[in-house]
Order: sequence, then structure tokens, then C-alpha cells
Amino acid sequence: MKLISFLYQWLVAIPLLVVITIVIALATSIGSILFGGKWWGYYPPHLWAKCWCRLFFIKVRVEGREHIDPATSYVFVANHQSSYDIYSIYGYLGHNFKWMMKKSLEKVPFVGVACRCAGHIMVDRSSAAAVKRTMETAKQRLQGGMSLVVFPEGARTWDGKMRGFKRGAFKLAMDFNLPIVPITINGAFEVMPRTTYQIKPFGTITLTIHRPIEHNGEDLDTIMAQCHSIIESRLNK
Repeated sequence: MKLISFLYQWLVAIPLLVVITIVIALATSIGSILFGGKWWGYYPPHLWAKCWCRLFFIKVRVEGREHIDPATSYVFVANHQSSYDIYSIYGYLGHNFKWMMKKSLEKVPFVGVACRCAGHIMVDRSSAAAVKRTMETAKQRLQGGMSLVVFPEGARTWDGKMRGFKRGAFKLAMDFNLPIVPITINGAFEVMPRTTYQIKPFGTITLTIHRPIEHNGEDLDTIMAQCHSIIESRLNK
């Protein structure tokens, strides 16, 4: 079975997904340049993300979608288990948003250009001035009523356990008085942990969308701790 899975991944699914990725990246880039990134920066990649799940027979379940309003802007914060966090959120959250992502992803062929054209926020931590520019860019993106998705741990986990959160996303939410929505991701680590490129097919990933947190005068550290606790409370132990 492992041999069949290995051959399917590298001889069928990955070559097909490379082609799909290039096509979707080009469509996103060109569409965003010509018509803007609100539609073109979300719906083509939304389809791309579903392809990554369906070609490996990954089932994504979403719990708590009734907690969010499609017409409301949020800052979504989620734990980061795997590359499949991206595919499951992009494909199944059901809410238009921009990513806050590492600037190094700009170097990924086709995908990096598409992300920049779509208006995703590239986090540059090379200097204090660069961080300030990143935050200013994020504020501009949020002014149009757009939502934001952030992995506040900053990188994928090595062992499936959550790490501490960085402050940037929470500060943005508080500056703009936007509700913060914690999301717990379960199952993505088992599908594809950081230590391998081999994807385990037929897995199940669950997104648990928690109730929005309205911050009314609480300090930043209190909100961060609250979100961390809520997300961790639904993690499979």
C-alpha cells in the first residue's frame, strides 16, 4: 500500500498539481492585475486548494461556520500544523480573506508572484523599518473591509504541539477594532508533518471555527493568551 501511495503521489498527483498550480497562479496574477485582487485573489486559489485535498482524498470537515458572517471582516488566527493548513483554510473556510505570510514565499516560482498580485501581506522582519512597512501594508489591506488569516506561531510545528504566538495580528485586530476568530486545525499534522514531503492520503482535517472575540479594553497579552487557550482546548491530544 505504501508503494502504491508513493507512486501515485509522485507519478500522478504531484505532476498534475504542478500544472494546476501554474495555471491558477497565472490566472490569479493576470486577473488581479487587470480586475483587482478581491475576486481573483481568492476564488482561483480556493479551487487550487480543493484540488490539493481531493487529489489525495483528504476530507475536510468544518465546525462552527455559523459563528461567522460572510459580510463581516475578521482577523482569523489558527494553529499551524502542516502545509495542509493552507489548503484546508483556503478551500473550506468559506470567507474571503488575505493571508499574512512570510516574505520568503515570494521566491516560490509562480506562487510568489501570484500572492503579491493578489494583495497578500508579506511579513518582512529584516529590520524595524521593514516591520513597520509590513504593518502599514496590512492596515491598507484591511481598510477595504477585507478579512485576514494569520498563523501567529510564525511557522509550522515540528511535533504537533502549539508554540507561543507573535503579536502582529492581534495588534492589527485591536488597532482596527476587528473581531478575532480563533480556528483550531486538527489532522493536518498527520496528513503531512513538517519532517516529510510524503502526503498521507485518505486523512481527515477538521477546522473548528470558534466564536469571534470582541476585545473591549483588554490588553494585548490577555487577548493573545485567550486565543491560544481557546485553540489549544480543541486540539486532539
